[in-house]
Parts: sequence; structure tokens; C-alpha cells
Amino acid sequence: MAKHVFLTGPPGIGKTTLIQKATEALKSSGVPIDGFYTEEVREGGRRIGFDVVTLSGRRGTLSRLGSDSSTARHEYRVGQYIVDLISFEHLVLPVLRNVDLGSDTGKKVHVIDEIGKMELFSQSFIQAVRQTLTASGTAILGTIPIPKGKPLGLVEEIRSRKDIKVFNVTKENRDNILQDIVTAVQNCRK
Repeated sequence: MAKHVFLTGPPGIGKTTLIQKATEALKSSGVPIDGFYTEEVREGGRRIGFDVVTLSGRRGTLSRLGSDSSTARHEYRVGQYIVDLISFEHLVLPVLRNVDLGSDTGKKVHVIDEIGKMELFSQSFIQAVRQTLTASGTAILGTIPIPKGKPLGLVEEIRSRKDIKVFNVTKENRDNILQDIVTAVQNCRK
């Protein structure tokens, strides 16, 4: 029986949109839910980075376009983006550490969108995700990238766990998979 639900698929396929819709559906049926999602930041029609947005509405920088001339020693980069680890950890770690023990009415749901390259620069985040995966009172609704290039340790660890249900989001299924995701998360709470 699955304890956690993860969505995977190529960038831009609609994983975050599905997470947001599932979150709303779960919230409206009274499910205790917390966590964060990642949102594109656009300026003049072009993407300039990503923000982290908590379900309580707090927002912080995950990454921004960097110039090739910036050569800071402690710089975390993914492609052309510079990751703001301090901002990310400041916003996300308190949310993840707020894993409570659930209640008589079922487990609390934690949204983690996403566990990807940028987020995995944070050792504290990796540790917090592992603790959340093993917490008895919590079910995760999260996203992981499709395997590409060098395997990401924690992502492969999650993918190979027996207590995880993974939905592969495609153009063909993204418009009719929402109810399956919501049902799977509700089953994880039992």
C-alpha cells in the first residue's frame, strides 16, 4: 500500500498545475495540508527564474538567471540559473519541519514540488525530505523529474521505494488524471 504519491514527467508538462488542483480538492474536502510548490517567474514574456511558494502564501526566490561574469565561489548553478539556497531553505525547511503526527482523522498531507536539481543542493532539504518520508503521520504529494543525465540520488531513492505511487504525467493524460491523484493521496492517509 502506497504511503506517498509523486508525479513525474518532462518540464512544462503540467505537474505543478496538477499539484495545485489536487491541493485545492484535498483542502476543500477537509484534508490537513501544508507544503510548497515551485513557480516560474517571467519578465517581459521570458523566464527569469523560479520562486518557491508555500501553501500559506509565503514566497521566496529559488533561482534567477545569472550572468556568465558572476564567479562567486559559493554559487549553486543549474544551467543558466543561480540557486538562492538561503532563501529556499529559509522558506521551505520550517514547512517541512512542521511535520506533525497526523490525527485521528488521518495523516497530514505535505506538498513537495519539487525534489529536483536546484532543491537538492540543500543537504538540510534532503534530510528533511527523508524524515518526512519516514514520518508515520504524513503523506507526501510531490513531484520528481524524469531521469535525465546523471541520476539524482534522492530522486532515485524515492522512485525505487515500495511505498510510493508514481504518476507519469503526459500530454495525453494530464487533463483526466486529477481524480486518480486525489484518490491515491486520500488512500495514503488511511
